[in-house]
Amino acid sequence: MAAATPPRRRRVAVPAAALAALAVLVALAVLAAGRVTAGGLHDDGAAAPVSPPPRPQPLWPDLAASPPPIAPADGADPATQAPPQPLPDVTVPGRDITAVDVRAVLAKDPALGPEERHALDSCPGCEVRAPEFRDLTGDGRPELVAAVATTGPVVLHVYTLAEDRLLPVLRAELVRGFSAATVGSDLWLYEPTTVFLRTSSHYGWNGTRLALLERKIEGIGPVPGPTTDGGNGTGRPAAGSGPEPAPAPAVTPSSGRGQAPSRPKSTAPDVAPPTATPSPLAGAAPATARPAPVPSEAKR
Repeated sequence: MAAATPPRRRRVAVPAAALAALAVLVALAVLAAGRVTAGGLHDDGAAAPVSPPPRPQPLWPDLAASPPPIAPADGADPATQAPPQPLPDVTVPGRDITAVDVRAVLAKDPALGPEERHALDSCPGCEVRAPEFRDLTGDGRPELVAAVATTGPVVLHVYTLAEDRLLPVLRAELVRGFSAATVGSDLWLYEPTTVFLRTSSHYGWNGTRLALLERKIEGIGPVPGPTTDGGNGTGRPAAGSGPEPAPAPAVTPSSGRGQAPSRPKSTAPDVAPPTATPSPLAGAAPATARPAPVPSEAKR
């Protein structure tokens, strides 16, 4: 008897739509795997448009423009300046610059003007400050720093020693109330420009003289007083706002005296490197703003 043949399985036809859907799913899976792969390329969409930076648009272009600033004489190119010459008829005994007579040195300097020579004669309001000695060339030997206060500006002179002769390496006219300091072998001069601004001048040795390295205007305090623009940023009073009386300052008694108002911290940037501390020259006024007013004693 012949063996029975097993029944054949019927092939189930897969619809074409299902195959197409499966192919789409596989393609999406491959694309997703490519997006998360490190270093893979992906599309972030259209790039943002790049706009050029704004340019100055002058008001009243027919008017003449302001001229560019002119470099100060003491900041000129050293190559165009003649090297300093020794003071005539001045020698330094023992090559000790600290033993010289500052008035005798100044009297022999041809660069002194009439006002300075008048100040040497002790005119009213004039002064020849006591000399200072600081190493401003970096050679380990001090230089002579002298200041002559005339009826107008104060003139600063710096002399260095060359063998037994004195070389003038700096002459700077400064306003009264200036201050000076040294940071290492660099010289800093501060002049009060306004109540809340000062001009800082930085001098350094260039091998021949003290040359101006940097000059800038710094703020040393905020502008006092309340704003009058009502917060609109225009500087003009807001519409409908009338003048308001200023509130009386509150005084808190403490042992029978009013507390002094706190002063805002200075916004002037530090001019000294973090590793050096400015050393003020004696006799120079400190570069600070006006002293804070001391309130009168509160009534008990």
